[in-house]
Amino acid sequence: DGKGLPIMKRNKQINVKRALALAGTFNFLCCCARACLLPFLTLYFRQLGLTPAMTGIVMGTKHLISLVWRPAASQLSKHYDKRRAVINGSLVCSAAVAVVLLLVPPADVHAQTASCNASDLSLGADLLRSSVAPATTSTRTRPENDTTPVSTSGVNLPATTLIDTKSAPVLTSQTALNRHSDDDESHPRLDGPSTPALLLTLLIVSVWECASAPLEWTADDGLYEYLDFAYASDRYSSTRVWGLLGAACGVGGAGLLVSQLRCLVAYQTPRSAVHFLCYAALAVLALPAAACIPLYLNKKRDRANGLFKAVQLVRGSPRAALCAVTALLVGVAASAVDNFLLWQMQDHGSSELHMGPSLALAVLSHAAFPLLAGRVSKLLSPERVLVVGAVSLGLQCFYYSFLWAPWAALPAQVLSCFSGGALWWAVKVQCAEVATPGAERSVSKLYSALSLHLGSGLGSFAGGFVVQRFGLTWLFRGAAVCVMAWCVCLPLLQWKAPRQRRINYSRLLAAGASEASDSESEQERDWLEKAMEDDRSNNNYGRRINH
Repeated sequence: DGKGLPIMKRNKQINVKRALALAGTFNFLCCCARACLLPFLTLYFRQLGLTPAMTGIVMGTKHLISLVWRPAASQLSKHYDKRRAVINGSLVCSAAVAVVLLLVPPADVHAQTASCNASDLSLGADLLRSSVAPATTSTRTRPENDTTPVSTSGVNLPATTLIDTKSAPVLTSQTALNRHSDDDESHPRLDGPSTPALLLTLLIVSVWECASAPLEWTADDGLYEYLDFAYASDRYSSTRVWGLLGAACGVGGAGLLVSQLRCLVAYQTPRSAVHFLCYAALAVLALPAAACIPLYLNKKRDRANGLFKAVQLVRGSPRAALCAVTALLVGVAASAVDNFLLWQMQDHGSSELHMGPSLALAVLSHAAFPLLAGRVSKLLSPERVLVVGAVSLGLQCFYYSFLWAPWAALPAQVLSCFSGGALWWAVKVQCAEVATPGAERSVSKLYSALSLHLGSGLGSFAGGFVVQRFGLTWLFRGAAVCVMAWCVCLPLLQWKAPRQRRINYSRLLAAGASEASDSESEQERDWLEKAMEDDRSNNNYGRRINH
């Protein structure tokens, strides 16, 4: 009949394997592009001469813009059916604005010159210095006649020798930092030679975030609705693995590449410009995949399961609310690692040769947790896994405060398997617990926004001023203490929180089918309706529906 023709036509047009391959390629390239630049961005700000407080302001503003603009842009692109145009425009504009950031002049011109002079050494000397730096540079005690400037704001610099040319940018940026700090002031000053650089950097980074923020949600929503239309939404999560692999390749490859290149002498540009150029090149390279990635618009679900409903679901469940608070605090603490870990590593003799592989190991450890999820779930409940993940992050922060050599941060990166992978696995389980059918992704986005944007934004503002006043060491120790204190309270609060009763409707349906043959009384026929009325009367938004 006429009803079969549209179904056959739709089945011929849908190729799930091709859609997943294109989505995996797109996620790999986009995550690789971001990882080439974003982890090293605050290091570039330090080279420009921005103080820690200024760096925290820039990064905090970036996260808050993403918090507001990302869901708004995603909703607008869906409402006007312009998803593909938004994706392509985001790739092109973000690549262009990122390159514009290179035009910001450093607060101290000597910082740029010193970084160029430092890279004029031969490759062999560079590798030799990286191998002997732990024994000859960072750990040497300061002699009495050493006139190297000492930070008045608490950032401890390693003692330097003639061979330690890698620390030249650190000294010059630290000199700029000292201009903005006085021993008799209780708060950091934001006026001075670096203020124009701050304003220009803040403006460019804000425009950049406005251009790049809509990309992830817009592409994910279109792809998920396409797979849902093809009855293959359960395979959507497989595309995330390619994103993590792309991030590992991007951050590790960029670190190794930059460590082996000399300064771009023709333009007197530091080697860190390679990060921006790699980001722009990979963003442009992702355009063909963006043009071919399948998207679908489901107008029936336009407003049915938004973030406001997710807020109501989380607020109605005490355990979900505790998970939300944990995600927020984890975001605050993680911002200290994201923004200032490379500063801490640089102060102890690390270069991009050490930073890139170290960050790549953390991403790979995060991606490896699904291999352990089955065994961990048998030993620990999701609530306990959430506590273990937060504890792991606290241990990492505490470890980072005691770095002593260029490669010293490497062992702690293995803990990212729990501080990243296990923690977000537990959050995902909580999303399934609290969400009603069709609202799982909205609840997941809510937790992501609380941690990655609101928490990281607030942590960036606070972390910058803590480093300005007390130093990098106390930033990591303070973050560790705060996370550990919450982890002590969290199990007790989880124990006190009421566990909501679950209704297994499939068992009820099976029971109803078996009883229907024995009796057809009115009381037996409306058992499901009564069960659902009892469910609604208890305001049980967070019960899990097992099908």
